Amino acid sequence: MSKRLSFDGDDENNIPRIMTFRPKYEEFTNFAAYIEYMESRGAHKAGLVKIIPPVEWTPRKSGYDIENINMTIPPPICQVVEGAHGIYQQFNMQQRRQMTLRQFMEKANSELHQTPRHINYDDLERKYWKNITYISPLYAADIKGTLSDEDLDVWNIGRLDTILNLVNTDYGIEIDGVNTAYLYFGMWKSSFAWHTEDMDLYSINYLHFGAPKTWYAIPPKYGRRLEKLANETFVANYQDCNAYLRHKMTMISPKVLRQHNIPFNKITQEAGEIMITFPFGYHAGFNHGFNGAESTNFASKRWIEYGKRASICKCRSDMVKISMETFVRHFQPELYENWLKGEDFGCHPEEPGKIRAAAPPTINQYQVIQESSQSCKSKAGTPQKRGCSLAADVDAQSDVDDKESGSVNCKQPVVKLRKLPVATPLTTQTANPQIEASASTSTKKYDFNSIAVVRVKRLWKELPNENTGTNLLTNGIVKNTKRMRFQTKVLTLDDED
Repeated sequence: MSKRLSFDGDDENNIPRIMTFRPKYEEFTNFAAYIEYMESRGAHKAGLVKIIPPVEWTPRKSGYDIENINMTIPPPICQVVEGAHGIYQQFNMQQRRQMTLRQFMEKANSELHQTPRHINYDDLERKYWKNITYISPLYAADIKGTLSDEDLDVWNIGRLDTILNLVNTDYGIEIDGVNTAYLYFGMWKSSFAWHTEDMDLYSINYLHFGAPKTWYAIPPKYGRRLEKLANETFVANYQDCNAYLRHKMTMISPKVLRQHNIPFNKITQEAGEIMITFPFGYHAGFNHGFNGAESTNFASKRWIEYGKRASICKCRSDMVKISMETFVRHFQPELYENWLKGEDFGCHPEEPGKIRAAAPPTINQYQVIQESSQSCKSKAGTPQKRGCSLAADVDAQSDVDDKESGSVNCKQPVVKLRKLPVATPLTTQTANPQIEASASTSTKKYDFNSIAVVRVKRLWKELPNENTGTNLLTNGIVKNTKRMRFQTKVLTLDDED
């Protein structure tokens, strides 16, 4: 059941509501035609729609007995959430060990991760936001594969046959999770942060089995309001990347959205139901417990104008960047020459009246991105999920503050220390092994710790920060943090011989 929320300054009747469709099998057989039909009814105006498939449609005839699904899950991510008062950032920490689907189910149903007792969905939602920063859940996300039968011809998520296939036919490129299917296995509290799809594409999500999902969706016409709120809240992130919402790290609660007059809807997806997100439809949500879903992206002619004007993240190598050349050439031939010259002036579909040129044409960068991503993985050893926040190996990282973890473009000032003699020899070891003095060839020993403290205190005071903060630096400690919302400054001391 969807819920519509009203806001001051907006006529309640003008806020689109999430629709639910129950097609007959004959209507259901033509995927593209049914998407067009729903849009003719105005379903796209809410940014999200629910479809209850006809009973004749069975994507997996053998059912979902976990004992009979022989599947190994790549290392899942641990979702660490930091923040307070309805404003959070989610960091996806890559685990080291792969799991079988049965092991993941047992973990999800364990006492630590099981769904809490609740009266109804609203009660469970309150528990989610109240406990979002506690007990980090695991999420087996972005797994290439399908649970649907190979001979499924109607609404087969791995073979939707929309114009997005031109990326494959014209460029010979297959993009995992974009024009192929991805699987997602969740547990209580595993979440997806506020985002639109890559290149503002459509997406489809079918919940094969298990506990429900709660979805939040902002009507596309109000999407810029969410971006404005996020940009003003996470200033440093926005300065580092003007498309940082594509990192899928930003979580804002319904309470905060109401406070800032941002209209949204929420709806619960049950097992056996389909959710469709529309171009430039911001959405977020969480899982109620152990479940399995299948998803991919697709496109229509209506999407092309969105794709031409979609924001692009340029700070991460794994972000999907599809050249619009094939789509403009096939479906907008009258604009093709001007588009090639960067003179295709028009409006973003959700911003009528703001005329600007579409992004200049680029080569299809996905193959280059893949190679660069593989190179980065081999060097850094920290694989990254498509479109997820930067992953880090939790077994190789004991303290989130000590390393870059999920931060974006975290620049660390380096303090180089000179070794200076002291008048008297040391009688005890220094507290920090990073700057602990080693015995010299002479009887004279050095106290690097006291020197480090002085230099770090001096540099700490010189660091630009609009808030003075509290300096917790004590003798023997050479690393500290100064927090402005969720930003962290880290001083790395380089012991120079």
